[in-house]
Amino acid sequence: MPLTAAIYVAFGSMVFAGAAMAQQSEAKDESPSLDTITVTAQKRTENAQDVPISLNVIGAQQLDELQVNDFEDYAKMLPSVSISPNGPGFGQVYMRGVASGGDGNHSGPLPSVGIYLDEQPITTIQGALDLHVYDIERVEALSGPQGTLYGASSEAGTLRLITRKPDTAGFSAGYGVEANAIDGGGWGHVVEGFVNVPISDRAAIRLVGWEKKDAGWIDNVYSERTFPTSGITQNNADRVEDNYNDVDTVGARLALKLDLNENWTITPTIMGQRQKANGSFGYDTTIGERQISHAYPESSDDRWAQAALTVQGKIGNFDLTYAFAHLKRDVDSDSDYSDYGFWYDTLFGYGAYFYDDSGDLINPAQYIQAQDGYKKTSHELRLASPQDQRLRFVAGLFWMDQSHDIEQRYRIDGLADVLSVRGWEDTIWLTQQERKDHDEAIFGELAFDFTDKLTATVGFRHFRADNALKGFFGFANGYSSQGSQLPQNRYGEAACIVQYGPNPANWPSFNGAPCKVFDKDVQEKDTLGKFNLSYKFAPGKLAYFTWSEGYRPGGINRRGTLPPYITEFLTNYELGWKTSWLDNRLTFNGAAFHQVWDDFQFPILGQNGLTEIRNANQARIQGLEMDVNWAASYNLRLSAGVGFYDAELTENYCGEVDGNGNPETVCAAPLAPDGTRLPVTADYKGNLTARYTFDIGSLEAYWQGSVVHEGRRTSDLRIVERNILGDLPSYTLADFALGVRKDNWSVDFFIKNLFDENAQYGRNVQCPEQVCAAQVYSTAGQPRTFGVKFSQEF
Repeated sequence: MPLTAAIYVAFGSMVFAGAAMAQQSEAKDESPSLDTITVTAQKRTENAQDVPISLNVIGAQQLDELQVNDFEDYAKMLPSVSISPNGPGFGQVYMRGVASGGDGNHSGPLPSVGIYLDEQPITTIQGALDLHVYDIERVEALSGPQGTLYGASSEAGTLRLITRKPDTAGFSAGYGVEANAIDGGGWGHVVEGFVNVPISDRAAIRLVGWEKKDAGWIDNVYSERTFPTSGITQNNADRVEDNYNDVDTVGARLALKLDLNENWTITPTIMGQRQKANGSFGYDTTIGERQISHAYPESSDDRWAQAALTVQGKIGNFDLTYAFAHLKRDVDSDSDYSDYGFWYDTLFGYGAYFYDDSGDLINPAQYIQAQDGYKKTSHELRLASPQDQRLRFVAGLFWMDQSHDIEQRYRIDGLADVLSVRGWEDTIWLTQQERKDHDEAIFGELAFDFTDKLTATVGFRHFRADNALKGFFGFANGYSSQGSQLPQNRYGEAACIVQYGPNPANWPSFNGAPCKVFDKDVQEKDTLGKFNLSYKFAPGKLAYFTWSEGYRPGGINRRGTLPPYITEFLTNYELGWKTSWLDNRLTFNGAAFHQVWDDFQFPILGQNGLTEIRNANQARIQGLEMDVNWAASYNLRLSAGVGFYDAELTENYCGEVDGNGNPETVCAAPLAPDGTRLPVTADYKGNLTARYTFDIGSLEAYWQGSVVHEGRRTSDLRIVERNILGDLPSYTLADFALGVRKDNWSVDFFIKNLFDENAQYGRNVQCPEQVCAAQVYSTAGQPRTFGVKFSQEF
């Protein structure tokens, strides 16, 4: 409500200023108007104001004006989007409150929000690629289930990044150089550029490159702690460092456009990025804001490359599109995990079980060395009938394979050989697994104009999904033999003994692990539907009703002794409007919706710190989203967006499933009772941006201010764990920029997070909450940042 009031006050006061400035600028332009924005959200090129779905668009000019560099920069400007960043390349994305708030550890459920780069999906199993945003034509945010056209990972919505394409019209080039500094942190920079070169009147190439350094702002401070059982004192003297979490990124994109003739175009693209991050992006709430005290290495080296091919042409009057992509991503990471050993020793005396080859007790603190390999290959072939026909359709085929090779090595220095996983020195726990996800579908949408005002659209998607997981997980025999009295529930080397006998020489190795302890597969198929009815009351004014479905496939738990988790579905009922006023000087759009979330997948940090995924039955999310864009005068532009969300369980979450994998809802003490608010998403989120341009002699100048506010959020679905982690407080982020431009160059000065707000996005612990309750970490946004940027285009 405070944000809504602020928007009304701002717009009310700006009316008078806008009227005055409109008179002053009458000589320049008597009737300023908003630019027409074209989108391809429905896999056709259309005016965004004519697309009857909830859609937010940030165009190329606005991306530059808002100093957008990465995902976090543009996500905050989208009211329907919530994020839970866990460091570069590991963030979780949620839309419209469709969030369980569970642990996002390795190889959990597939994402609920699909992210596309042009025609190709770039959502990996672990999280969204942290693509540097440069030379991007627009960002499209499609809210609500997009299951018919976009499939599995577009259950709650879809984000699409549309790049600028090679242009045969002529040579062009540009570059930008930025320096920035974080208040209380380090110095960073950005260097980026592009060149567009026509090869002939039918071919052109476009090369884009970037290099940047994100300064650190979390300090790793000195501390000591003594492990009770052994009396060993650990300190982090050799790891103390200010501005601990810096990131270096380098990447490039090369695209070729080849017009075979007037009807057929081929666009191959290759793109890659390497991102090396140090430190932790969460601070320890027990130490202080923006401080941590860790004794073991923390870093990640994220390398990915994607080759893509888009073929577009005509068969008669029909448009044919084929899109192919192959993505390869490799991430090497090191993580401090010493809280696990300390708190289990403090509460349960576990330190007595860790000793060296001489039998002497050792420091039981752990650290993780991990290697994750992702591959993703997708094909889509679709046919679209002419857009100007009264009856029109889009239909296609989709096929995708993705895999995740998982290696997680939990190490304790000096651990006895008998306690180490066979063949892995100092390794108390090893996860060595291969996951494969396959998805194939046939889809289509059919639209019919009953009149020039009334249009109905129906759609479907029939899919088949296959999730498989196999490999090794667990301890050496010295620990895992005590894991269970039931042979079928044993894991680690104890499971090797059960399956292959006591002689290790007879164990078939699995990617270097002692053996393969499980190999499971789950297959599913179903059909999704969509119905949309839109009515144009007048030019530039329409209303619509949508019923749509989205889904997220089930799969196999990494703890192979647990049952699989089943497919979840999201059903959306939406009433929206899109209107343009004052000769397109003002647009006012919005949507009210009600969503039912069935059997939603809830990942938690379970026994031994391993992610467990269980279905949590049913929830409902309802809300209202609105956005306004206003060309108040030739000089002044205003935009605002706001979303209100009410998301809660409609049945108890008991944490158990029946023999068929369906969630239990009747229990004496539910972990989250009926009516519990869903986590991560606030009751309201909104933004307001104002930009004013003016002349200083021969220079074109501007100032711009933007404010983003997000309300209080809960951290977890489960009541006990929520109370341990604590709520995420509301925050307000204000940015300000000013600059000048002349001819082909410009200079911009900006401040992000003007009031140095500590915007907290998530809370977590290193082990199950009731064990590590005394040491909670908070993931927060970047502190106040000052910057200057020089850019030039030719």
